[in-house]
Amino acid sequence: MAVTFARGFRAGTAACGIKLHLQHNRVRALAINSGNANACTGAQGFKDALLMAKLTADRLDLDPHQVLVSSTGVIGRYLPMSAIKAGIAEACGRLSPDGGELAARAIMTTDTVPKTAQLEVDVKGETIRIGGMCKGSGMIHPNMGTLLAYITTDANVESGLMSKLVKPIADRSFNQVTIDGDSSTNDTFLMLANGAAGNQAIRAGSVEAELLEAALTEVARQLARAVAGDGEGASKLITVRVVDALSDDDARTAARAVASSSLVKTAVHGGDPNWGRIVCALGYSGAELALDKLHLSVGGLVVFERGAGVNVDLSAVRRAFEQPEIEIVATLGLAGGRAEAWGCDLSEEYVRINADYTT
Repeated sequence: MAVTFARGFRAGTAACGIKLHLQHNRVRALAINSGNANACTGAQGFKDALLMAKLTADRLDLDPHQVLVSSTGVIGRYLPMSAIKAGIAEACGRLSPDGGELAARAIMTTDTVPKTAQLEVDVKGETIRIGGMCKGSGMIHPNMGTLLAYITTDANVESGLMSKLVKPIADRSFNQVTIDGDSSTNDTFLMLANGAAGNQAIRAGSVEAELLEAALTEVARQLARAVAGDGEGASKLITVRVVDALSDDDARTAARAVASSSLVKTAVHGGDPNWGRIVCALGYSGAELALDKLHLSVGGLVVFERGAGVNVDLSAVRRAFEQPEIEIVATLGLAGGRAEAWGCDLSEEYVRINADYTT
């Protein structure tokens, strides 16, 4: 179910031959197409996006301002609007609470698997459902990048709360993912709440809002990890955890630098136990760093502490680099800041995919 896991949400999809921020609080529908980014298409592209919203609104008896549009795919090509029109009509006719999984598949481009997550959280005795889906496999780098992500909840929240939560949640999840260092023209992260759970309205600053934010963050985090694990040509997931940094922002900066380093990525791909590349990335990240306080481990093996490398079995480090998920933990020893970032190895297959992307 995922994006339709929360009560009151439905999804519908259609194959129409193209392979397929928020200023109004009352969004009622999303129209998403995959296969064509509708980016760098000038005035015609803007008109086509407006028409997508109108076509969807007409089918669902809504105002066009209540419809948001997302597109992903090849840049610089006009949308085939006759196909879009037929696809919107078909998808609107298929709206169903069971349509979430199909929707996650429909938005894929070079993704190899659909990406969904869902959970329930108890808020003052009421069960709140949260579901999400996203797509993204290449051109992924903070801030976001060819990433479409949608999280829905049936929580009843005060007006404006979701817009307050979306940025900090993105910063702890999707903005910590990097595949190839390339950002994109097309990024969307939306969080929608419809109140179908029937709970008392959750207000900003309350304990209930903290519970909801933590649950939303966990769903976003699961989706972000799924993006990193399905990077174009990737065979390994890299998780970088930075703790005891000067601040959370510093921790995020340091973690992203390691996860996005091409040298770290290629070392992981080849199983090369070159931990020096990790220390180097931490050093140039811009985060506060004191080498004499740094403690670094790879796959649970300590490789650096007290300002120098340690006598570690490099063959064991190599085996750690060869695992499906490589966990790198950097303890900076400065304060209480912490963060995670996720990336993947850089392979020959990544080059092949992107060398032939439009041909």
